[in-house]
Order: sequence, then C-alpha cells, then structure tokens
Amino acid sequence: MAKPKTFFTCNECGAESPQWFGKCPACGTYNSLEEQISIQSSVDVPSRGGVSSWQSAQGNGKSHAKPAKARASLTFDQITDRQIARWESGYEELDRVLGGGVVPGSMVLIGGDPGIGKSTLLLQVSNQLAQKYRILYVTGEESGQQVKLRASRLGVSKPLSVVNEENVKVVVDTTLPIDPDSIGADLYVLPETDLEEILREIDSLKPNVAVIDSIQTVFFPALTSAPGSVAQVRECTAALMKVAKHEDVTMLIVGHVTKEGAIAGPKVLEHLVDTVLYFEGDRFASHRLLRTVKNRFGATHEIGIFEMVTDGLREVSNPSELFLGNRDDPAPGTAIVVACEGTRPIVVELQALVSPTSYPSPRRAGTGVDYNRLVQILAVLEKRVGIPMSKLDSYVASAGGLNVEEPAVDLGIAIAIVASFRDRIVDPGTVLIGEVGLGGQVRSVSQMELRLKEAAKLGFKRAIVPKGTKFPDLNIEILPVSKVIDAIIAAIPHQELTADDLEPDEDE
Repeated sequence: MAKPKTFFTCNECGAESPQWFGKCPACGTYNSLEEQISIQSSVDVPSRGGVSSWQSAQGNGKSHAKPAKARASLTFDQITDRQIARWESGYEELDRVLGGGVVPGSMVLIGGDPGIGKSTLLLQVSNQLAQKYRILYVTGEESGQQVKLRASRLGVSKPLSVVNEENVKVVVDTTLPIDPDSIGADLYVLPETDLEEILREIDSLKPNVAVIDSIQTVFFPALTSAPGSVAQVRECTAALMKVAKHEDVTMLIVGHVTKEGAIAGPKVLEHLVDTVLYFEGDRFASHRLLRTVKNRFGATHEIGIFEMVTDGLREVSNPSELFLGNRDDPAPGTAIVVACEGTRPIVVELQALVSPTSYPSPRRAGTGVDYNRLVQILAVLEKRVGIPMSKLDSYVASAGGLNVEEPAVDLGIAIAIVASFRDRIVDPGTVLIGEVGLGGQVRSVSQMELRLKEAAKLGFKRAIVPKGTKFPDLNIEILPVSKVIDAIIAAIPHQELTADDLEPDEDE
C-alpha cells in the first residue's frame, strides 16, 4: 500500500528539506519552505534483468572478451544531419534576441514585471506567425473575451463590441481601422489552466507554436500542491518540454518574476528551457528591452528594443536616437558614450550632477550605471586628479533609463562628473570610450571598431579612446589618451582647463 511522505520545498531555489525551517538552508530565503506530499510505493519494483544481470556477472568474476555493444546511443557519424530553418517572427528585434529567428521545437521562457507587455508581445508575435503556421494561444489569466478585446485593440482580430449582459446594449465600441492582411489567419485561443486539457488540445490541434500564458497558472491535477508552487511549475514545464521535443512544437512560455526580478519558481525551470528572455522597462517610460540571458541556439546578452504605443509594441529601428539627448542644446555635466549590448552598439548620454554635501558622508546615487564602478571612479578622481569628491554629493544617470554597466563607459562617467564639478560643457560632437583603471590610466575595451562605426554613423566628429588600440579608417577624428587627466583636457578644449580649475571654489 502506498505511504504518503512529507517533505518541504523552497519556492525560491527548489531545494528540498525533510523538515520545516524558517530559513532555507540552501539559498537563505526566509519563510520560503512549502510542504509537499509525495506517494512512495511500498512494493519493490521487480528487476527487469538489465542491472541485475550486470551485477551478477560482475559478482561471479566473469569478464567479457569483447566490449558491450551500444543499443540506444549513437556516434556522431550515425546521427543524420538536418538543416534547421528558423522561422521569422515578424519582428527583427525578437529575431535578433533569439539568434536569428524561432527554432522549431524549441522552448522559450519569457519573464518580466506585471504589466510590462509580455502578453502584448506574444499576442502580436502569434498574429505574425499565424500567417504561415498554426498557433495555439493558451491563456490561464484571462478569458477568451478579454483576449479578443485586447486583440482588437492591437489589430489582431476583427472589430469587437463589448456587450452588457443585463440590457444587451453596446457600452464600448472598440472598432479600429484594421488591415485585413493583419488578421490572424490560423490563431486559436484556449482559456484553460488544466495541464491535461492543454496537452489534449495540443495533441488534437497539432499546432506549430503553442503559447502558455502563464506557466504559474497551469496545474497538474495529480499533484496536491497549489498552482504556482515549485512542484506544479516543475512538473508542468517538464511535461510541456516532452511534448515540444517529441512533437516538434515550439513552446513560448510566460513566467512571473519575484520581487528581486528573477523568474519565479525553482531554478530548474530555467535549466529545462532552451532560451530565457527577460522583458524589462521602466513603468514610467515607453521603451521596453527584451534581453536574453540563456540561449542554446545563439549568443547571450543580446537585446531587442520596443516602444509601447497606443496599438501595442513597436520596434525601435535606431535605438541610439532613443537614448541620446538633445545635442543642439548641451548642458553642463553631460557626456556621450557608446555601450555595447551583445553585438549591438548603442550611443547613450550620461548625465552627472555634483554639489557640496551637507552631511558628514556624501551621497552617491547612480541610475542605469553600476554603483560599485561609480564609487571606484569617484575615488580615482580624488586620488589621481585632485577633485575633493569626499566633500561632494554625486549623482549619475543614463538618459532613457538604459542600464550601461560595462567598463567601457567609465571614461564617460568620469568626464561628466568633472564637467559638472566645474560647470563646463563637454564638446557635443565627442564620444568617450574607455575603462578607467585605479591608477588613473585609460584602458582599452573590446569591440572598438563597432563602437566607432556607430558614432560615425550618427555624425560625431571626435572620439576620445584609449591609446594603443588599432582604429579603423572612418570619418571621425581619433584622440588617443593614456591618462584620465589627458581625457579631461581633450574633452573640454575651449575652457583651458588647468590644475587650478580642479580646486574647489572658496564658497564651496
């Protein structure tokens, strides 16, 4: 007879424990252990002869004259080559992040904050793919009427009217000018949370792509735990992965995120899937970033940039213009840098504000930049350049809220801080590229040719870069520097910045 066994699983890292603790022994998260019940059979499983035969042969001291012949395993020569053609999703930004397009039979996990636009993106992508392939959109958080209402706003379905059931009177008219060619040709919607029903529908419909929105709402009836728990998420994802690999069905799965920004559920969820994407963005800004952190079919750390408009998400073809400030009216304390996200160079404006502090310890704040590198640059400016940063509050931010945390933006941060300290304007036609060392030197960075090409394409005339780097022949003036003080003098050439200017004023 089956005996129930109780154990506790952490809903953050998935670690199992035989008893309850207030703090997870594995990840250290408080109050994250949940009780789980498993069924353990009391009947011994009979041997099928494979392992027992091998053990008996080893116990009798017998040795095989010839090595055992492989039954299921294959050599590389026995595996047939098959050219996998990627599908175009209809959005170049998404194809870039996926490594060139959607891979048939792959499993893609998309996470993001609530309301960031995950469902909007997948509904628009489903509409584009439905022109050539059969798509099943499984929604566990909304009804079919709600999905169709959003689809009509996005131009995916036919015009829709919301009817009040009490008096059968039209209360909202969502009729929009829709292109007939954009209407989803082969898109099916399934409002369901039962995993068995979802798998039965996939087996019956035979779709090319299945969208699960979201995996935290799907539950397996055989498990006693609640939907969204570690056991449910793990088992449901494993079942969907099996269908994706055996039936060659592409799975696009939406995952909730925790308050720390990570995918909710055990880490095994990210290990099971082929690609993990994060949909990021400021709730007060219109742009959205689609970032990849794992990709078995392409490079990682690629980003795709979208803009949220009235009729859904729209691709941003030139992201540098989005994160570049007004160059016609420059302000003191701004500098232009070229950051690289994967293989994409992006020109970003950095803004700095330095003011005397009124506290014993000065304040440091960074938005879109790495805080530890900011503190390190401030220490270098005080020690190697002579600016009394220990008496000044320092604030640094990137335009548009883009996170630029790579070392190549160090020189731009340093120049922006010095320009704000002396209330000077950096030449608006100059870009700054380089890493700042602890000794005050400017170190070389990777992908220099890619960065300079992007700067030249946008019309910049000068580039201050580390000395000793090979530069391509472009229509841009190259100023190599070896020290931070040399970069400061080169970036602010018209004010005749000297060592005396670096001393604080008497009223400061």
